[in-house]
Amino acid sequence: MTLETMPFSKALNAGLRKAMEDDPKVLLMGEDIGKLGGVFRVTEHLQRDFGEKRVLDTPLAESGIVGTAIGLAMAGFRPVIEIQFDGFVFPAFDQITTQLAKLTNRHEGSLSLPIVIRIPYGGHIGAVEHHQESPEAYFAHTPGLRVVSPSTPNDAYWMIQEAIASNDPVIFMEPKSRYWPKGEVELDASAAPLHATRVVRTGTDVTLVGHGAMVTTLLQAAALAESEGTSCEVVDLRSLSPIDYEPILGSVRKTGRMVYAQEAQGFASVGSEVAATVMERAFYALEAPVLRVSGFDTPFPPAKLEGQYLPDADRILEAVDRSLAY
Repeated sequence: MTLETMPFSKALNAGLRKAMEDDPKVLLMGEDIGKLGGVFRVTEHLQRDFGEKRVLDTPLAESGIVGTAIGLAMAGFRPVIEIQFDGFVFPAFDQITTQLAKLTNRHEGSLSLPIVIRIPYGGHIGAVEHHQESPEAYFAHTPGLRVVSPSTPNDAYWMIQEAIASNDPVIFMEPKSRYWPKGEVELDASAAPLHATRVVRTGTDVTLVGHGAMVTTLLQAAALAESEGTSCEVVDLRSLSPIDYEPILGSVRKTGRMVYAQEAQGFASVGSEVAATVMERAFYALEAPVLRVSGFDTPFPPAKLEGQYLPDADRILEAVDRSLAY
């Protein structure tokens, strides 16, 4: 096994490079992704190595970028789009939800649209309005889109390649606060399925579930809980649509308790859906209600207040204590 330690952003870069080497129909599009390498340097040096016809710097026109990608996919290409920041995706929302998500169904399955839309999302970087949001529920709610979010460099490397290989549109949510921390990447291992949920820490008392950057916070909370005598199992959702429920249900049937944590607002969210499904499918295994910890139902606050808005290990541990008190 070949292991290499690299930041999340470099793992994405390596995954994109591998996909482009393997398939000449893969091309990248986005604002400032060429010579600059993107604002987070995820596409650094790819234009230099693959040329301007495969790594395209686009105008600042998200709707036009997605519309162009749809046409390229119809012509046999596999476009990978970078949306520069989460809040910038909304000018393209119409193209994504009313065209990209529906065209395959409109053609009764005869038309494939292998398009990946990469979206840096979430907080913890002290950014301004429109640069720190969690819009994943909008896309998970839309039939015809696959929605995934890696939490580790290894998943970033493999999942971006699997997303590009998919014949369906994939919304690829990248937790921007994880771009810099390093982790081991297994460069020659077989990848877990794109939509597989994974248990990343075993435990017996409470199941903690989350996605994206929140998985790191859940692991921190689980370590603190262990020091206080509580054993928490941590489950990384990885895929937000479709959701692989069996590992979650298996964990809940073992622990009898579950807490879901996310950066996004709590109302009508991914956490809401997971909580409702677990209550339906594992009700008799539960010793307490499924609890949720989330961002508040307000616009994302200015940078100085994000520490109050985003769930941390203490808020998760408070939910663990409430669950154990039932």
